[in-house]
Amino acid sequence: MTELPEMQELLHRFAIALALGLFIGFEREMEKTGTFAGIRTFPLISMLGCMAALLHDLSVPWAFPVILLILAAFVLAAYFFISSAASPGITTEITSLLAFLFGALVWWQMPGLAAALAVVTVLLLASKKPLENLAHKIGHSDLNAALQFAVITLVILPVVPNKTFGPLDVINFHDIWLFVILIAGLNLIGYILIKILGSHQGIGLSGLLGGIGSSTALTVSFSRRSKAEARLGADFAFGIVLASSIMFIRVLVLVFSINPQLGTRLLIPITATGMVGFLGCAYLWFFQLKKAEKGDGKATLEISNPLELWQAIRFGILFGIIIVVARAAQFFFGTAGVYVSSFLTGLTEVDAITLSLCKLGQGSLVPTVAVHGIIIATLANTVVKALISATGAPSLRRQAIPVFAAMIGAGILALFFL
Repeated sequence: MTELPEMQELLHRFAIALALGLFIGFEREMEKTGTFAGIRTFPLISMLGCMAALLHDLSVPWAFPVILLILAAFVLAAYFFISSAASPGITTEITSLLAFLFGALVWWQMPGLAAALAVVTVLLLASKKPLENLAHKIGHSDLNAALQFAVITLVILPVVPNKTFGPLDVINFHDIWLFVILIAGLNLIGYILIKILGSHQGIGLSGLLGGIGSSTALTVSFSRRSKAEARLGADFAFGIVLASSIMFIRVLVLVFSINPQLGTRLLIPITATGMVGFLGCAYLWFFQLKKAEKGDGKATLEISNPLELWQAIRFGILFGIIIVVARAAQFFFGTAGVYVSSFLTGLTEVDAITLSLCKLGQGSLVPTVAVHGIIIATLANTVVKALISATGAPSLRRQAIPVFAAMIGAGILALFFL
């Protein structure tokens, strides 16, 4: 038999159960159409769950399952008597059983889990119309793409070996496959956002996410997609330039988090290069996207395969090859090869070389060399994205490449005047 806590603790647990029930009950009351439970019933059910768990701990182990079964039987009976052809679902009935279990979790000292699950439950309940609209918009190709992404993420990734192989012991198939997943995921997320929000908002938000994640992967994705819908070239250019500009902010955040002294040295050159990109974004938004929206309306994107899995795999292979080349340059040239390895590593991504130089800048490496190496890596990455953009539709090239040229020029000037 479990000893009862003090009265204050008892009241605290039941108060949490009551609050969670009220939270769910408010939402159900707003949507109430002939259902049996509302703003008063759900708090009572949550406290009933808390009470059933209390009785279970007081050497009455059969109390909890029996009370749950009685509640389930009552809910089932209410469904048959109250439900109608206009409201045939059992969402409220299932939610009432969840409220009972949330109350039990609170008694068993898991209020955080109960609250999180209650929030998710209310979010799902309140998102009925948006989710239904999304379901109507999704086709078979979209569902197949989501299933493919689940397979490469949940089935293939866990079995890929997470250790290094090959020359110089630098090839890690787990990391390469993660990069494939990142590219494929950005393709899928961008497609969904475009479908829900429209081309301008969806591509802009994808650019923001790509800048936080991988601007290179997003550039590959958008350049490829621009060929399928040339009318959205300016939109894709805006997303690519936005992601590339955010990359510079991400680099500064990484440097300041590890080596603030180095971050102070990098603040002006990195900020200057990034600001040129943001100015380019402003130009594209106000003078290209708005003009296109007034002239042609909101364009829609039609793509047969939103995942682009094979394209992501090919880029993952290229990513692995460049890693080997970059590590080889660093190995054979030693300290003098810092700039070479910074350039070669920056061809794929800048985070790894940035973190490495920040660590070295705290010890054996001269801070000025570390600063130059990081700038070279960011410029190399920007050059690569400019070249990738050049493979896209002509409308994308016309908008993105001049902005990239200005960013590269600003970075080179900063490198020489530093």
